[in-house]
Amino acid sequence: MTAGSGTDRSVNAPIVDTSYGRVRGVDDGTVKSWRGVRYAAPPRGELRWRAPQPPEPWTDVADATRVGPVCPQPTDPRIPIDLGAPQGDDSLSLNVWASSDTEAGDGKPVMVWVHGGAYVLGSSAQSLYRGRALAGGGDAVIVTVNYRLGAFGFLDLSAFSTDCTRFESNLGLRDVLFALQWVRDNIAAFGGDPARVTLFGESAGAGVVTTLLASPAAGGLFSAAIAQSSPATSVYDASRSRGIAQQFLDTLGVGADEVDRLPDAPMSELLAASKRLFDEVPVRRPGTLAYAPIVDGDVVPDYPVAVARAGGTHPVPLIIGTNKHEAALFRFMKSPLMPITPPAIKAMFEGIAAEQPGLQLPSEADLGSAYPGRGKTPGMGVARDIGFRMPSIWFAEGHAAIAPVYTYRFDWATPMLRLLRLGAAHATELPYVWGNLVAGPKDPTFKLGGLKTGTALSERIRARWLNFAATGEPTGLAGEPCWRRYRDEDRATLLLDKHDVVVEDPDRPLRAAWGNDVLSFR
Repeated sequence: MTAGSGTDRSVNAPIVDTSYGRVRGVDDGTVKSWRGVRYAAPPRGELRWRAPQPPEPWTDVADATRVGPVCPQPTDPRIPIDLGAPQGDDSLSLNVWASSDTEAGDGKPVMVWVHGGAYVLGSSAQSLYRGRALAGGGDAVIVTVNYRLGAFGFLDLSAFSTDCTRFESNLGLRDVLFALQWVRDNIAAFGGDPARVTLFGESAGAGVVTTLLASPAAGGLFSAAIAQSSPATSVYDASRSRGIAQQFLDTLGVGADEVDRLPDAPMSELLAASKRLFDEVPVRRPGTLAYAPIVDGDVVPDYPVAVARAGGTHPVPLIIGTNKHEAALFRFMKSPLMPITPPAIKAMFEGIAAEQPGLQLPSEADLGSAYPGRGKTPGMGVARDIGFRMPSIWFAEGHAAIAPVYTYRFDWATPMLRLLRLGAAHATELPYVWGNLVAGPKDPTFKLGGLKTGTALSERIRARWLNFAATGEPTGLAGEPCWRRYRDEDRATLLLDKHDVVVEDPDRPLRAAWGNDVLSFR
């Protein structure tokens, strides 16, 4: 078979040539899919903490009918997610979906998904991210990516490199960059257009998106971006990252003269140390993560929000927004990842002030005016806005000076989610974006109703996301309001709810309270 020559429909198994070898997927008559396609060599042994490398080419047709292993990660009983596949260190793979009538050379827009999970959890194999609904209409080719997580993806051991062992920084980001290079070089054979690639993600995945928007290494690898609930300011400096790395080594009981054994250390020991830091760091310093992108002077030259506000991000169209009740999920899970109680928020502010002398933080009067009645749910609004809403607004304000920006807020919640006091909590928009509304027979989301409204909402969101990937403009279905660009004069924002509306400057009180000075404290 010649490169990208199409499919073998006689056995209902589409075969595509890639840079490294041929892969055989599945065609169900509506959607073709290729799963577990390796885009980089397994990061094991001496590659465990190194930048991704090309895989060994293969000669036989590789089976791409099942998802590949997911990045090893610590389990957390507070977050009972089904990863969709066993854990394993051969995890640098991706999945591709295209409608059955898509052929090589069709030049359809491409959407590349980066999953969330606090930079330590999750996978592209989760059932929520199955691309059948998004790809089924033939409007885009969908790609979902695995990348290294936790201590394997976002622990900076570079200061501990030796003559024998080299450690590199921001490996999770480097993985996504490597996957985007694979897309650039191979996606035409699957029917996609390498010049029209939209990078999109949620939570930590959206943090990857906003960080890569500010990374010179990402230049030319994507033409549009969507950031859903990005923790855009959760990016740390090198000195903090070295401190976390030292704590990791101390937890393992590995001295500075023993780091050469880390590439071959038992996975169970590494995961135990990774989980311990993941649990302890946000308790010691509320509002911070153990693992996140760092300013390394290489992949990440500066804080992404600061780069955006200086007009230095890649000038591509951007959709960016958050959910109305982001913090409710963290309260529900009793998670320390987001400070909610007044003592935790006070401790976070004190830590910010200590690290950033002279930084202007909101006063009690400012907070009181911005969050009337906040005593009913202490700190919920403050936590939402310091973690997600305000960083997204700051990023949008900067990026809008060089490229079209469209901001949104997801407000819809089913009756069941309202009953559970979750509302439009963190990540609740995901089923609507992917069109995978019901996870299974035991999924309680729509038990009290709302499925008809939710189905219509999903159709509207998917139409806007797909049209944005195709044209750079998030055009809605017929009769839906025009989603105007975010500009200083009106700050138009789309509110996604039972009925979508475009409103002007819904965040005015928050902007007044928070100002424009808090750029890099996370």
